[in-house]
Amino acid sequence: MYIKEIKAEDTWKLRRKVMWPDKEIRYVQLPDDQKGTHFGLYLNNELVAVISLFIEGRRGQFRKFATLPASQGKGYGSLLLRHLIAQAAAKGVEVIWCNARQEKSTFYNRFGLKETNQRFARGGKNYVVMEGFIN
Repeated sequence: MYIKEIKAEDTWKLRRKVMWPDKEIRYVQLPDDQKGTHFGLYLNNELVAVISLFIEGRRGQFRKFATLPASQGKGYGSLLLRHLIAQAAAKGVEVIWCNARQEKSTFYNRFGLKETNQRFARGGKNYVVMEGFIN
């Protein structure tokens, strides 16, 4: 198992498969993908999880965090998120945040992220903005 920085386009297929399998590939492409830093977790040389980091000043947002269903619940996502947080801290990020699917908020609580009062729906799914300080 290893984690490495990857290109934005290397994330798209996995993002789509996990997050929005019924949508076109364009649906998981972000207009600012080329401005982000993207990480992939590989198991036996297969990409099984991806996450993208976008930094503005001292704030970092992670987006499009996805792990293949067969690899979920095994700690790979946690390893990848810890890696992203460490990379963000090394770049001077003090606050990390995300738009979390409501049902995943307890997962992000384990990383020190707290729910804000900002909520919205997209594509039939409910989201909450979560944020936390990086130590």
